[in-house]
Amino acid sequence: MKLHWLSVGLLAALSQDAGALQVKRETTTTTTSRDKLQYGVHYFDQKINHFPDNELFSKSNLSRGTFKQRYYFDSSYYKPGGPVYLYISGETSGPSRFSNLQTGIIQILMQATNGLGVILENRYYGASYPFKTSTTDELLFLTTNQTIADNAYFAQHAVFPGVNGSLTAPNTPWILYGGSLAGAQTAASIKVHGDVLYGGIASSAPIKVNVGYPEWYNPIQKYAPQDCVARINKIVDNFDLLVAKNHTKAIKQFKALFGLESLTDNRDFAAAIADPIGNPGFYHSNTWQELNWNSTYGSRDFFYFCGNVSDIDPPAEHTQVDYALANYTKGEPWTGLGNYANYIKRYTLPLCPSGDYNSNDCWGTQNATAWASIENSSTRSYLYTSCIEQGAYISAPKEGPSLLSRVVDTDYEQQWCRWAFPAGAYNAIPATPDVDAYNDFGGYEFSADRLAFIDGDQDVWNDLCYHSSLAPRRDLLSSSPDLHPELLVAGAGHHWDSYGILDVRAEPQFIREAHEWEIRTVRKWLREFGRWKASKKL
Repeated sequence: MKLHWLSVGLLAALSQDAGALQVKRETTTTTTSRDKLQYGVHYFDQKINHFPDNELFSKSNLSRGTFKQRYYFDSSYYKPGGPVYLYISGETSGPSRFSNLQTGIIQILMQATNGLGVILENRYYGASYPFKTSTTDELLFLTTNQTIADNAYFAQHAVFPGVNGSLTAPNTPWILYGGSLAGAQTAASIKVHGDVLYGGIASSAPIKVNVGYPEWYNPIQKYAPQDCVARINKIVDNFDLLVAKNHTKAIKQFKALFGLESLTDNRDFAAAIADPIGNPGFYHSNTWQELNWNSTYGSRDFFYFCGNVSDIDPPAEHTQVDYALANYTKGEPWTGLGNYANYIKRYTLPLCPSGDYNSNDCWGTQNATAWASIENSSTRSYLYTSCIEQGAYISAPKEGPSLLSRVVDTDYEQQWCRWAFPAGAYNAIPATPDVDAYNDFGGYEFSADRLAFIDGDQDVWNDLCYHSSLAPRRDLLSSSPDLHPELLVAGAGHHWDSYGILDVRAEPQFIREAHEWEIRTVRKWLREFGRWKASKKL
């Protein structure tokens, strides 16, 4: 099960995290073994609170001290004078990001510039928790400002056993890379701590958020097979009509067609049948977001789903289902309903091993006590971030066609915040996410020297990113393409540039050109590092 957060799409990599992998670091490798590299774990004493004078944090009796923050590094390509590439781990464990050192974007940049690559695990993820549990009070220090301060402090004090000399910032060029939420953290790190961190590449970085985000479905609506999209749009419209007219008997019948009559909450049901597409909360399928140019890290299940829904020669029993509710639509069949329902029963429901579809382990979300666990987990940490400042709750559009039933609004997810994070002695979540705390870094006007933005035009999160269709028109002629580079990759999804193979020249053209652009961008920056470093001593 995955929470539909910003950085999913790590299907193969997620299985790699077996805790703190105590394995010997390889210093030399062949091209045939890099994709199997493992890295020794190291621990950094990180401050719990970087802002002792800030009343918000200092009022807590937990604000003092440090915690152990995990990091991993690869010095295979490093030569003295080379840069350090800091991969921001984001909302997952450090080991699940190993592919970026092995054959991904960090490997590509290390090889091109004789650099060293390091993965820093985000606070409150993996094994980098400040506390043994995650109560509301203990989560007080999980903010964007605290997280980006980690990056700067780490860069100023990190050590790399076995590597001669000090590689700390700002005496060494530190260049950050992050995708998705980590991309936004990369951008904020460079803007706020640009006196320490030399540059950064923010990939698919959500820099402008709202509480609700119905635009998530726009790329699917536009780029997915249109016969499939049209059938689902119509089925959703028909279901919403049943809800609007309070046809309770028909709604129960509709749920039963999918084998989901146990889901009493209509929003949970709507999320469940949207599982293969992508839904607002917990999903089990490989969705549009899990598509990837690199089959090692992606899945094409979405297209298999659509192929089933749009089948024009279905078995007779599927066609019969299309007419099951036709009396509520003036005799008009719900074309594709039988195919859709069969797919959910055959392929989606088995993804819930317990078979209790109304439980929080599957698609039921209305058991308030199930949200009360204070156990450390990435799901809890990410939900907290969403509840306090990120928002971006996936909801149905209020106008136009929809792939998700309109019964789902922002309160569907906000209720989880109320149940999961009761007020503590020092901390309480806001009634709705304080998105200004997030957007105040710049929103669509986000800019910092040596900060590159790269996005994919088919990314479901793109309308939160630099290249959003909602962003204002920019006068590119007035900006410096070297200091403020940006690239929109046609045909690409969510931070697809972070994935790579060992031979960039053998990659698909649109990915190859993106990687070549990133290499050129960084090499331009590195040529100017001496001048920048000298300016810091004035």
